[in-house]
Amino acid sequence: MHVVVDGRGLTVREVVAVAREGASVSLSPDAGSKIAAASGFVESLLERDRPVYGVTTGFGKFADVVISPRDAEALQRNLLLSHASGVGEVLPEEVVRGILLLRANALACGFSGVRVEIVETLLSMLDAGVHPVVPSQGSVGSSGDLAPLAHTMLVMIGEGEATYKGQVMSGAEAMSRAGIPTVTLRAKEGLALINGTQVMTSIGALALWDVAQLAKAADIAAAMSSEALRGTTAAYDERVHAVRPHPGQAASARNLVRLIEDSGIRASHVDCPKVQDAYSLRCAPQVHGAARDAIDYAWRVVETEMNSVTDNPIIFSEDGDVISGGNFHGEPMAMAMDFLGIAASELASISERRTERMVNPQLSELPPFLTEHGGLNSGMMIAQYTAAALVSENKILASPAVVDSIPTSGNQEDHVSMGTIAARKARRIAANVANVLAIEIICAAQGIDFLIPLKPGKGTGAAYRAVRERVAHLDADRILSSDIAAVREILESGDLLRAVEGAVGELE
Repeated sequence: MHVVVDGRGLTVREVVAVAREGASVSLSPDAGSKIAAASGFVESLLERDRPVYGVTTGFGKFADVVISPRDAEALQRNLLLSHASGVGEVLPEEVVRGILLLRANALACGFSGVRVEIVETLLSMLDAGVHPVVPSQGSVGSSGDLAPLAHTMLVMIGEGEATYKGQVMSGAEAMSRAGIPTVTLRAKEGLALINGTQVMTSIGALALWDVAQLAKAADIAAAMSSEALRGTTAAYDERVHAVRPHPGQAASARNLVRLIEDSGIRASHVDCPKVQDAYSLRCAPQVHGAARDAIDYAWRVVETEMNSVTDNPIIFSEDGDVISGGNFHGEPMAMAMDFLGIAASELASISERRTERMVNPQLSELPPFLTEHGGLNSGMMIAQYTAAALVSENKILASPAVVDSIPTSGNQEDHVSMGTIAARKARRIAANVANVLAIEIICAAQGIDFLIPLKPGKGTGAAYRAVRERVAHLDADRILSSDIAAVREILESGDLLRAVEGAVGELE
């Protein structure tokens, strides 16, 4: 895939392609002309006797301090140096790649006042694999992601640190080895580079992609558990969902029906006297569907944010105007990321309840803890503990970040979003969800083994076979963390989904 940066049409899928798959990037010629027009207008502002925030003034509380045009370059350099105050673990390279792409795309909108050279440098760093070392903590989500963006942009001026070809080195050395000239920032360029929401949006876009894939995996896991527990598909009847027409709910129900289609297990008990299943099976479409609807909401917010101007002030060169606004405020992303984290955590919560039903002989009609020789062997007992621990951790992580605010910059910036914290939490929740679903799928495959010679459905059978290619039936106790990691890998790589969709077609 090749991604053209134009400030308008960037998608979550393209962010994933660049961040994770190394897709190449280039700047649209149309965007280049818009960028140049705004840059020229900024240069003209230096010749006027007019205070313009961040161009002829200081920053934040120092907005009333006038800066001489002859100090414009020093002002922008000092901004990056002073704002590089992050701490904590460094962001993964995929997140940093997303930041570079998203900042270039925002600048390509043509309202930031930077030179084309600045955007081209960001894209060259992406293509060459120059990845700034960026601490993950220090942003309050307004004015944008100042500290982490400052660390990101230091490298293009020959400062900071970067990873290049697997080695950490100074920013200057990384740029030199990659053959990319460093830049000297001109008026407003430092401010335009760091005053935005691209850190929370990069983390958020990647987390969003992962959660969207996990929503399909949750349907697969629920269908496998329904087979292992000999559940009914009656509650998935389309008529049930037509009279409560939430789109995510209906889509999840259709997936479940397709996954269990032609199941010999289901056919074997279709006339059993049991009237209805427990909520974790019966209400899977309602819970999974609500999560899907939340994902759809977050998707709209993220793609809007990716193609927005989020710095300050905004340069309207055609109108001859400069306006100080608040597009750097991360509130939209913060709310979306908190909602995404809550939605993802619910996928794990109901998954763990299905796992508990499978390991509990009072509920499952299966061997206790899914082992033939209970007592000597503990079977899947502690795997359920792990799922429970992750679900409880998610309950803490799902507490909204956006409802907190703390004033900064001498109370000039007196309400902030905490959007980057919300995005980081959503990413951690997604990782936990993948492990919880992996545990459920392992348990479901073990439960299906005990129903042989009955066979699962088209989709559940494909999922079962994909699991058994990596993880053998648990005859006797062994280290289960390796099994969980193996199933999580086929979830995250998409191998499980491809196997299932190869049997039943694309899931909704």
